[in-house]
Amino acid sequence: QVQLVESGGGLVQAGGSLRVSCVASGRTFMDYFMGWFRQAPGKEREFVSAISWSGRNLYYAESVKGRFSISRDNTKNTVYLQMSSLKPEDTAVYYCAARRGAVNYYRTVNDYDYWGQGTQVTVSS
Repeated sequence: QVQLVESGGGLVQAGGSLRVSCVASGRTFMDYFMGWFRQAPGKEREFVSAISWSGRNLYYAESVKGRFSISRDNTKNTVYLQMSSLKPEDTAVYYCAARRGAVNYYRTVNDYDYWGQGTQVTVSS
């Protein structure tokens, strides 16, 4: 079993930056494909970004491309999402997700095995 814990959320003004982190524990000797999703009030959980175990393959939703950057540090079992040029529409609960082994799909909720509890990101105008 793997546990995921997010941190770093908070309140930020439009145009500002914020970095959220996700630490994995438990079966940390395993390799994981990691993803970030977000869910705004009244909307479904949507894909934001994903990263392969090696960190060489990065994926972004079109809405955040050029503004968000995903990275990981496997020595710390941690994945990061650096968010810049934040907009009010980025306001959501941000969730960390993990998938065991290699994956062919990564853009839907059902593509992942483990989820964190989420961290709230609020962008004010």
